[in-house]
Amino acid sequence: MKPSMPLSNDPNNLDKRQPGSENIAKRVALTGLLAALTLIFSYVEALVPFNAGVPGVKLGLANLVPLIILYRLDARYAFAANLIRVILAGLLFSGLFAALYSLAGSVTSFLVMWLLKKTDLFSVIGVSMAGGVFHNLGQLVVAMIAVSGLQLIHYMPVLIISGIAAGVIVGIGGVILIGRIPAKLFM
Repeated sequence: MKPSMPLSNDPNNLDKRQPGSENIAKRVALTGLLAALTLIFSYVEALVPFNAGVPGVKLGLANLVPLIILYRLDARYAFAANLIRVILAGLLFSGLFAALYSLAGSVTSFLVMWLLKKTDLFSVIGVSMAGGVFHNLGQLVVAMIAVSGLQLIHYMPVLIISGIAAGVIVGIGGVILIGRIPAKLFM
């Protein structure tokens, strides 16, 4: 019996290989481009001095892109773009220790935003606010573990307020951009 022939590698026959494979390839490529955009936002934010009186408080502009991906594409792609940004920003700009803080904040934030979005009970701004708060709380937990104590808990009110403020700003940006970016770009 003759073994079955492998599917064609001809790019014109993508649809014969797997239904929707062209869309998957487009989405993966788009995710890579958007991950690069988040990295640019991270770099710009690292360049601009911002002193809120609490270490690590930032506006979180890089979180705008995963928020848009979450609403326009899919949670998997949003998570991937965010994870790529955290890893590359850690390697390029901040170092391993800061990358661990960022990873904890990003994963915590993303999970909360994804769960809230799935409920359809919260606006983009509400989801973004929760993301900002939980990003800060995720980082606070890592800091408390790193210093082996609860003495950092007094930062929590400031981190919650700054997370809400940053979340509102990023959320407003998200609403504006989600409304202006053509949906077909993400299909």
